[in-house]
Amino acid sequence: MQIYKNNGDYHWRNLITRSILVILTMVLIVFFLPRTKGKLFHYDEGKPWMYGQLIAKFDFPIFKSEEALKRERDSIMQHFQPYFNLNTEVEGKKISQFREKYEKGIPGLSSAYNDAIVKRLHELYSNGIMSAQQFSEQIRDTNNMIHVITGKQAVSKPISKIYSTMGAYEHIFMDPLLELKRTELQQCNLNEYIEPNLIYDKKRSQSEMADMLSLVPQASGMVLKGQRIIDRGDIVDAHTFRVLNSFEKAMEKMNESKDEESSTLFGQALYVLILIGLFTLYLALFRKDYFDKPRAISLLYAMLVIFPILTSFMMEHNILSVYILPFAMAPIFVRVFMDSRTAFIAHATMVLVCAVAVKYQYEFIIVQLVAGLVAIFSLRELSKRSQIFLTALLVTLGSAAIYFAIQLIQADDFSKLDQTVYYHFFVNGFLLLFTYPLMLVIEKTFGFISTVTLFELSNTNNEILRRLSEVAPGTFQHSITVGNLAAEIANKIGAKGQLVRTGALYHDIGKMENPVFFTENQAGVNPHDKISDLESAHIIINHVNEGLRLAEKYNLPKVIKEFITTHHGNGLVKYFYINYRNTHPGEEVDEAPFRYPGPNPSTREQAILMMSDTVEAASRSLTEYTEETISALVNRLIDAQMADGFFTDCPITFHDIATAKKVLIERLMSMYHTRIQYPQLKN
Repeated sequence: MQIYKNNGDYHWRNLITRSILVILTMVLIVFFLPRTKGKLFHYDEGKPWMYGQLIAKFDFPIFKSEEALKRERDSIMQHFQPYFNLNTEVEGKKISQFREKYEKGIPGLSSAYNDAIVKRLHELYSNGIMSAQQFSEQIRDTNNMIHVITGKQAVSKPISKIYSTMGAYEHIFMDPLLELKRTELQQCNLNEYIEPNLIYDKKRSQSEMADMLSLVPQASGMVLKGQRIIDRGDIVDAHTFRVLNSFEKAMEKMNESKDEESSTLFGQALYVLILIGLFTLYLALFRKDYFDKPRAISLLYAMLVIFPILTSFMMEHNILSVYILPFAMAPIFVRVFMDSRTAFIAHATMVLVCAVAVKYQYEFIIVQLVAGLVAIFSLRELSKRSQIFLTALLVTLGSAAIYFAIQLIQADDFSKLDQTVYYHFFVNGFLLLFTYPLMLVIEKTFGFISTVTLFELSNTNNEILRRLSEVAPGTFQHSITVGNLAAEIANKIGAKGQLVRTGALYHDIGKMENPVFFTENQAGVNPHDKISDLESAHIIINHVNEGLRLAEKYNLPKVIKEFITTHHGNGLVKYFYINYRNTHPGEEVDEAPFRYPGPNPSTREQAILMMSDTVEAASRSLTEYTEETISALVNRLIDAQMADGFFTDCPITFHDIATAKKVLIERLMSMYHTRIQYPQLKN
């Protein structure tokens, strides 16, 4: 009863955890999705209308394009005259300062020069002096006019008659009398008596500008209720594009009183929830092995979150093109670490979620689905680095080809084809090359192991395997043989052959600590004869712990460590256990010192390794190698493992075990076949 209760609690905890993961995924995606108000359709000039016939349900004006409005506004602004207030006090103030300072005349010059300078200053201030900044803004067109306000009067005056502070200073010396004494007069710092007396009237100028711009009509026609706007397949020309824009603006204005953003947010949340929910249901029904593993489900939902967020960010901020994002990277990761069907389902879900943020969903969905399929098909098994390059090339060509096909369907002229998008596909293919280094990041982050890594670990020139071949050559040969047997079984039953082969190479590395205590490394002398059964059992069992220590030292992946701990499961060291019982009759023997720490195998690959390891080691003890003796040995050992419950925690079937027996019998017969005796030639 307690077992059922614990299982029920686990089921509910698992359900709650997955529900939280789905909701968190949905919230993250929806939070970053762009929400554009009033956008009902997705269309562009020169593209066909992808929806049904559109009929106006109300009257609305046809608004001008931004370019047309800008041209009309610029044309009107050419006649705009900004307002400047004339400050009459500046002239009197500055001339008084000059008279006071040079009351006794300018040193070395007659009083006539004082009068000439005052006259010049009066002329300058009468025309008007502006600051250098204001003058440079107005002088761009010498035909510009400004309004000069004196009291309650505003008089138009050409900018060519106005001086800047620098121009006014230079104009002083244009007097024939003063020009001759320019050197002496420069010592007087006459620029101190030049100050702008025309002050820009920002408020009045902006008001006048707004009045003039308000005269520009926003619309250039009307669409009446019941009028046909566009039909499916029609090309959106410049006029129709403006009509559609005007229709959406009118709809937006009509819906101003409604909470449109809340409606959009709710729609996006519901859309994403349905897709993520269906993907989760797929995992729960058809890939429960992934659904129950935190690392697997974490990788899948990370792919579903990362790419929609990147897509939303690029669309929201109008950064480059969304086609440069390597969406095919996600199905590649899922294909390498999981399987093809899950890779396609995950990719399709991700693309449909990203389509909410993309303007042209139809083109985007088709192109990305094709890219994902090409990536999955081209990576049936990743064993070489060059496969990533080939996949990137095929994805680029596939994306370009399907987009070209879509363009041919939509366009009626080759000259109208958009060629810039093909550069984006090449950038996409280049970024896809980073899949290989990122694969290592995913392996370390989520605890997966790729086929490429397994091939690298299988290299017998690796330090730890080379040391094993030198220190314990018998164990090394045993590991290679077990790997060959296990890989053949795995290939027959549809398990991971390369994984179990690599695991077999490392499963006995702990024997390097005391190699002579294991029969395959002995040369006639058995050190167990000089120690007790308990000590012998401890040394034999300890090779599992030593193997884990070495695995930690050489940073082997977790999945390889699991082969080290499970290849004996919780089994007994039967030889020394039985020997101890025989030498201690009547004594109650504790099995714990004679039992391996385990655990028992939890995957088919681990179960295959256990069977292959046990059978290969025991086959060395046969005195006669015949079909009967080998079959009896294989059946007896594997049936005993089944009876001891070693395979109850892994998803291996009776059919798989029967196939394993058959392969082991055939392979051992091939390995230990007896050569026929050649006849002697008689004299």
